[in-house]
Amino acid sequence: MIFADRREAGRQLAGRLRHLRDEDVVVVGLPRGGVPVAEQVARALRAPLDVSVVRKLGVPVQPELGMGAVGEDGVRVINDEVVRLAHVSDAELAEVEERERAELDRRAARYRGGRGPTQVRGRTVVVVDDGIATGSTALAACRIARERGAARVVLAVPVAPPRWSARLGPAADELVVLETPADFISVGQFYVDFAQTTDQDVLACLERAAARERGSGRSEPTSRDPGEPHPADAGTEDPTPEDIEVEVPLGTVRLGGRLTVPREARGVVVFAHGSGSSRRSTRNRYVAVKLNRAGLATLLFDLLTEDEARERTNVFDTELLAGRLSAATEWVRGMPECLGLRLGWFGASTGAAAALWAAAEPSAGIVAIVSRGGRPDLAGPRLPEVSTPTLLIVGSQDQVVLDLNREAQARLRCENRLVVVPGASHLFQEPGTLGAVADLARDWFLDHMTSD
Repeated sequence: MIFADRREAGRQLAGRLRHLRDEDVVVVGLPRGGVPVAEQVARALRAPLDVSVVRKLGVPVQPELGMGAVGEDGVRVINDEVVRLAHVSDAELAEVEERERAELDRRAARYRGGRGPTQVRGRTVVVVDDGIATGSTALAACRIARERGAARVVLAVPVAPPRWSARLGPAADELVVLETPADFISVGQFYVDFAQTTDQDVLACLERAAARERGSGRSEPTSRDPGEPHPADAGTEDPTPEDIEVEVPLGTVRLGGRLTVPREARGVVVFAHGSGSSRRSTRNRYVAVKLNRAGLATLLFDLLTEDEARERTNVFDTELLAGRLSAATEWVRGMPECLGLRLGWFGASTGAAAALWAAAEPSAGIVAIVSRGGRPDLAGPRLPEVSTPTLLIVGSQDQVVLDLNREAQARLRCENRLVVVPGASHLFQEPGTLGAVADLARDWFLDHMTSD
């Protein structure tokens, strides 16, 4: 399983934690990367969000290798085996620990603004990180929760190495993980977007969560003075989009989908995936997240049922796929969250052909189309009839498809542009190439959806 980013990982992780919704829960994220994941879990569980400030102790000559961790309340975890194998002296260990404790104190003060931690005594604490490598920081966070009186500790992560539970022992009462891949090397390999989380990102997550708590009328016990101001009391708009699983009804067929609608959405993009793919396409989800952050709603849906997809002729039936795309678009138009919004289509591979085929209909009503590694040539004689502004994006190493796009572009009579992404292959797997696609698509949609 590959996650588009930490927020998507958090939403999926939350689905595995629904059994906790009726408990008195506090969610704590490990800064920095674990906090965006934890925010989504806290939102789904309708629970307060806090941080458990923990710092890894890196081996002096190889800082990325953890030999232990330190946490708030004086918690200290040392991996004696790593210390021994790395030949770390007591003096070196003490020096690393002193430096990391100073950074720990700085972050705790910054994240809490003088407040104490959320009270967890007698409550269920869900400790969340973006993944586990050695387990030292997670172990420290669980111990902090225990020492603060948690009645139950649950450790939840999207990804971890095989046999990860053996590293943690009895630190948590329940361990929850979505994936334990055999080829685990690092947490980052399982994210498309694993950009560094900043202190500002952490503060924004905490402030949004606090605003939701106030809006729900639920109390958030903390050890701070009742008269002490909360950093979020100034108010902050929650830009987290509504993100729901839907069924798109198309006659006798019902197709699974995911509709994501940011606040004050500026338009809607419906995705048409390529052959052999589905609404769970990692690459399309990655692009969708970028569009959501720009204020664009997205619908990712299955063009075919599971039974239909087994028949290969359906997968390449451009007319069938185009009809499904048009029908799903009409369904989106009628959704209350999307009323009055301009619509666009994002097509990948054969999905791009379906988008262009459907756009040739005079009643399509689409303001922009983006094709990623698409096969516009499969739209055949319909290309000259397309009037919708169309952006074609192809990788420079995808020579066959690039030639097909150039030939198809010559037949288009609408506003169009062909962009070649340097160093990219057909699937845009090379570092930075899929990000370039997402940025190009975002700008194209915004230009055509927000212009008068």
